Amino acid sequence: MFSVKPLKPTFKCYLPPVQTDVKRTIEPPIKKLEPKLLPGEIVVNEVNFVRKCISTESSQDDFWGKLICTNFKVSFIPQDAPPKQRSQLSHLLLGEHDIPLTCLEQVVTVNDTKGKKKVLGSNQKLKFNPTELILYCKDLRIIRFCFDEAGPESAKKVCLAIAHYSHPADLHLLFGFEYQGRRYHELKEARVNGSTPRGGLQTPIFDCPSDWDREIKRTGASEWRVCSINEGYAISASLPEYIVVPVSLADQDLKQCSSLFTDNRIPHWCWNHSNGSALVRMTSISDPLHQKKIEQRIFTAITKSHPQRSDVVRYDLDKCLPAIQDIQTAFVKIRQICVIDPFEESEERWLSSIENSRWLEHVRAFLKHSAEIVYYLDGKSSSVILIEEEDRDLNCVVSSLVQLMLDPHYRSLIGFQTLVQKEWVMAGHRFLDRCNHLKKNDKEESPLFMLFLDCVWQMMNQYPAAFAFTEAYLTVLSDSMWIPLFSTFLFNSPKQRAQLLMDFAKNKAIPQGEDQVVYFPPVWDWSQQFSTKDQTLFNNPMYIGKGAACVQNGEVKTFRRTKKTYSSTLRGTSASMRNGLKGGEETLTRRGSLASELKPDFSPVKDESPSERFFREWFSQPADQQSLLIPLLMPSHMALWKLFFLRWVPEACIPKGGPITTYHKLSQLVDEIETLQSQIRQYKGPSLGSTPLPSPSGPPSDQTRMYFKASSPNDPSIPPDFLTSSFPFTPMGNLCRRSIHGTPISKFLNGAKIWLSTETLANDTV
Repeated sequence: MFSVKPLKPTFKCYLPPVQTDVKRTIEPPIKKLEPKLLPGEIVVNEVNFVRKCISTESSQDDFWGKLICTNFKVSFIPQDAPPKQRSQLSHLLLGEHDIPLTCLEQVVTVNDTKGKKKVLGSNQKLKFNPTELILYCKDLRIIRFCFDEAGPESAKKVCLAIAHYSHPADLHLLFGFEYQGRRYHELKEARVNGSTPRGGLQTPIFDCPSDWDREIKRTGASEWRVCSINEGYAISASLPEYIVVPVSLADQDLKQCSSLFTDNRIPHWCWNHSNGSALVRMTSISDPLHQKKIEQRIFTAITKSHPQRSDVVRYDLDKCLPAIQDIQTAFVKIRQICVIDPFEESEERWLSSIENSRWLEHVRAFLKHSAEIVYYLDGKSSSVILIEEEDRDLNCVVSSLVQLMLDPHYRSLIGFQTLVQKEWVMAGHRFLDRCNHLKKNDKEESPLFMLFLDCVWQMMNQYPAAFAFTEAYLTVLSDSMWIPLFSTFLFNSPKQRAQLLMDFAKNKAIPQGEDQVVYFPPVWDWSQQFSTKDQTLFNNPMYIGKGAACVQNGEVKTFRRTKKTYSSTLRGTSASMRNGLKGGEETLTRRGSLASELKPDFSPVKDESPSERFFREWFSQPADQQSLLIPLLMPSHMALWKLFFLRWVPEACIPKGGPITTYHKLSQLVDEIETLQSQIRQYKGPSLGSTPLPSPSGPPSDQTRMYFKASSPNDPSIPPDFLTSSFPFTPMGNLCRRSIHGTPISKFLNGAKIWLSTETLANDTV
């Protein structure tokens, strides 16, 4: 028994109180800690009296409760649950203290008394009783549990269970296959009574010719056609069944030359410019003897598809962009700096450490080469063919960024999801290997999709009114990679997806011919994860839709850029551009000079190249948010995506600070404007003096596009107490490496004035 001094308590008991009142015969009920389970989810092991550590310095804020391992997640249930935080998204499938098993990067057991530590894998033995369990998560969380009051054998068993179930032996053992099978049959009756095609999904999947036909018509690619030679994956296992090729290329020609491309991946169309230029992807050609002949045939067909018969630019990404292993190395370094390393040891060199990780350097490289390809497509009206050895990694990033810069459709929410589905999922990006869901081959792991999202955020950061979605949406999308309940990020190719889901349908007694989107849906149906209210956090209040006017110097204007062609003949054709081919060696060197960054008038430079003139003239005019967008490319323009990298770090969390304060004010303003517009539309009176009548077609008053509603005139619009720089996430419950009081880390963050609240700045004397 522990003794407690009446004035200075030295121990806080977290166990249920012992009954001492002899007059009472009925003890108060003890809260039963039970997890919320999804259909098909089972508890495989659990341990009571576990302490979830919040700080390394003190245990006074720690949570006590039960740690549970299921076949889907690691779940912690606090004994005394704190009041629900409003400062975070409420996930419909995961609790506040839940971690999907596929989200676990490392499972580390520790025994303090023996000084032992072990990283657990599948089917491994543990020779010591753990006193601590540390979970390193792929979404950058670090969770620490202590077993000082738990039974040693129970603690060991739950640690081994977590390690085992987080290393599935095969893909079909992931929980999503069990969950979606149960879910399909539970919802079958509801679908029959009121079904809509594909469950009402608006995002095209590109698994049928009609989706490609609509994209061809939308972009005006009249000289391109949908090709079905890969039906049943007869030609290539990694391409979709339907691809788009030049009209002048016959199916027989494509079949004959397919064997010369890596994995038989024949060249396929991505997008068409209104000037007729096309963006095309292809692999390298394995046989150097046939390379020139085959490329010439392909290039000639692409040239014929152009109304001006312009030359084709050959852009080899393997020669000018970092390897996927370098990208993985950089991500591991920046994760270490932002999440794992204590701030007190590195804050004086924090920005230098971020720079030395080379992550932002890689982000800049992808944006830079994408902008150069934009110049060829838009400035020179030349078609571009992106070449990568396998056409499944670097090409996915660059083709997506190029289309995002050129086509405002892809900056809408549905458009962006269309882009990801088309250029990543159906183009055969190896999500299974690159995400390392099965934890079988660390050498294949690389965060290419995460790098793409960071590039998108950089553009959003520079052009905040050009995108219909928010950084919260991008962050939630990245988190969805680690939830194995959706088909989007689980497979290496469309063929693997189709075959595994066909086998899955047979095993779960799903009728033959049922739409795979219905029985194993993609991530794009966000109602599976979030309420309608929480999904409004994806809407950008600053978004300027199509046809919106711009205001400059108090006048409403519409900016239209004059189309020009920037010919390389002004300075002679370089050797790398002869015969319409380009090796990708040229870069935007002069645009990347400090001099041009500091010149607000973008004055002409002596002996400037056509590409330099193109960018100078573009930056000298106001940006049309619904037209071409080119990011600024100096290293100083690359910023750290703080919401993603620092959202779980309590030391970097600023109460009532950060970009969310601006988002809060703008959302309220937009909601007020939309409410007034709705009231005007509902007014049906013939004259000003008549009584307004509500419109039967008007939306309900509780429906709004904004998360934050307009405040009443008597209610001052001040940021709510739950707003922090981590919103809509919260670092509460994640490991804090030092006391959060008085930490000066915010002074070393790039853009500190944006992050810090007004109150903090007023009290800041440094």
